[in-house]
Amino acid sequence: MTLTAITGAQIFDGEKTTGVQTVVIDGGRIVRVGGEAPAGSEIVDGSGATLLPGLIDAHVHSAPGSLALALQFGVTTELEMQGMNTRENRGPIADDDTLADVRSSGFAITPPGGHPSELMPDGFRPKWDLPPVMPLMPFSTTPEEAAAFVPQLLARGSDFIKFMIDDGSVEGHPGLPTLDQATVNAGVAEAKKYGALTVAHALTVEATTMAAQAGIDGLTHVFMDQPHTAEIISIIKDAGMFVIPCITLNASMMGITGSELADDPRVAARLDTEWERTLRSSYNRYPQGKLEDVYATVHALDAAGVDVLAGTDASMPETFFGGLAHGASLHHELQYLVAAGLTPQRALRAATATTARRFHLSDRGRIAEGLRADLLLADGDPTHNISDTLNTRAIWRRGTRLAA
Repeated sequence: MTLTAITGAQIFDGEKTTGVQTVVIDGGRIVRVGGEAPAGSEIVDGSGATLLPGLIDAHVHSAPGSLALALQFGVTTELEMQGMNTRENRGPIADDDTLADVRSSGFAITPPGGHPSELMPDGFRPKWDLPPVMPLMPFSTTPEEAAAFVPQLLARGSDFIKFMIDDGSVEGHPGLPTLDQATVNAGVAEAKKYGALTVAHALTVEATTMAAQAGIDGLTHVFMDQPHTAEIISIIKDAGMFVIPCITLNASMMGITGSELADDPRVAARLDTEWERTLRSSYNRYPQGKLEDVYATVHALDAAGVDVLAGTDASMPETFFGGLAHGASLHHELQYLVAAGLTPQRALRAATATTARRFHLSDRGRIAEGLRADLLLADGDPTHNISDTLNTRAIWRRGTRLAA
């Protein structure tokens, strides 16, 4: 197989800029960073561009075509926070270089009738075929039930265990059945016996505190029900949790659409009609929320040294899941993170090395010898102008260049 040498590009290796270096790909791996291009290599001229690790969206829900759409935006890995792409179902995806790779929690531990059931309109049926193996539905109302489901989920191919801690107050459905502290505690304790990563859906300060008390590893949202306090920031930091703010989702919950992103010709050219319509819509379930409060919370978390990860909560091409689209919205999230006060480099880490480290994806998220050749070549310099991530010149998934 012919070696590929990407020359002349500035390198952001997932953690920092390293200047202009040649990166050599052999098969699906990066085999050299620096030096000269080997004789006989296929040369890709990266002059005027920045080479980044393939981006990782740390919070999605897959839909038909969503992995292909994500890859078109340089998102080479998606982390599914409720869905069907567990190991028992995703075999073909691993070898399909036209799709983003994926890891999945399977279905989250939640009570019968709990979140996210309230999000689905009456009579709604997803528009796709069922997978070969239906995921386990771990409905739990007691500590014993939650603990019993954990080994079953792991045996069925869940890559991490998710807990829904949500009473529906933010979604306009107060009084939803929700997990209590003892049930979350028992499920997390059982997951720790197996060395499994745990995450929690928590949109309020109260739910966030519950997750911290249970020893959850990470939050798949940042709370949006009130401004942050020094106390809640300390609780999150002292618990060692990471946070996936999903500012894109919070904005949509407040009625802010993704129309400005959809108007960007760099985005519009890659969306079909359904996804464009979805992006131009919004959830609009918490219009009383204040985006400025979310920005301030994210800034405080970052300043405190909490690991902030980039995720979107992109789901199906349906207007009731509006304001979000796979791939495109991760670039929007990076812009939101910068608006919240992160530097562009810190925002880029949130979509590359930091997420790979926290989710134990040791083969990706950085540009280094021996790692997967998941790469995004973008015109300009997103380490100074974050919007330049959308200036796609080339994308590689496992060393295979995505066809234009």
